[in-house]
Amino acid sequence: MKRIIYSVLALIVILSLVGIIGCTTASGNKPLPPKERLRVATTTSLYDTGLWGYLEPMFEKKYGVEVDVLSVGTGIALEYGMRGDVDVITVHSKSREEQFVSEGYGIERVPFAYNYFLIVGPANDPAGIKGMTPEDAFKTLFETGAGSFISRGDESGTHGKEKAIWKAAGYEYEAVQEAGSWYIEAGRGMGPTLLMANEKQGYTLTDMGTYLTYKGETDLVPIVDKGSILLNVYSVIAGNPEKNANIKAEMANNMVTFLTSPEIQELIGKYGVKEYGMQLFNPCAGAEPSS
Repeated sequence: MKRIIYSVLALIVILSLVGIIGCTTASGNKPLPPKERLRVATTTSLYDTGLWGYLEPMFEKKYGVEVDVLSVGTGIALEYGMRGDVDVITVHSKSREEQFVSEGYGIERVPFAYNYFLIVGPANDPAGIKGMTPEDAFKTLFETGAGSFISRGDESGTHGKEKAIWKAAGYEYEAVQEAGSWYIEAGRGMGPTLLMANEKQGYTLTDMGTYLTYKGETDLVPIVDKGSILLNVYSVIAGNPEKNANIKAEMANNMVTFLTSPEIQELIGKYGVKEYGMQLFNPCAGAEPSS
């Protein structure tokens, strides 16, 4: 008897749903089609600072699209772009970005914001590098091993900048990796790397925006903050549909226009000022900033 009752109830539910669907179709109130989705791969520093969480809803409202943001290191973001897994990338490694475009994977490298890298570390500065140039600071760390250095070690834009500083200081990166236990590769994003450096009371290279965002969670302080090599430029690149047919070219170009528009540039320039007392990012609207 119970089985008969359950079967009848199930039949009633099914017929009710069919009736609802039939009425909906008959009345012309068809379900809205799913929104277009735009896939964006972004460097972790733009994501960890909250900038994407701030801008994403504005873009979605303006263009009626759903944005899927993937927070990864610059190297992985570029790989996603090469495979056509994303429509847009926002990263910070000029030489690799230019190669990405020259090989036909991206339409154009368009700078939209910048800040600076910092070498941060414990306030007692065990290696005595405070006030040095970035190159001299790295030389001192290598020659003395007086303080741990925590590297991103993840082929991100920050890791690329670190390698550039080692090269400018006169060292092959492979030699640095084998220099001793003082050099540690975290293989993590910027936020977790800062926390690891704090735990080990070591030094690390960080972008200013992520440092300010995590400042309340660490005791690390800026040790080296001067030097033209510390310039950190963020660019947006729309994928090339001629290289990957699944690229949503029109919406990808809308993202480039959006990030470089006067309204959004102004918001980028103000972002973080109220909370941190200073800019996390400086707008640059398509122009390459000078150091």
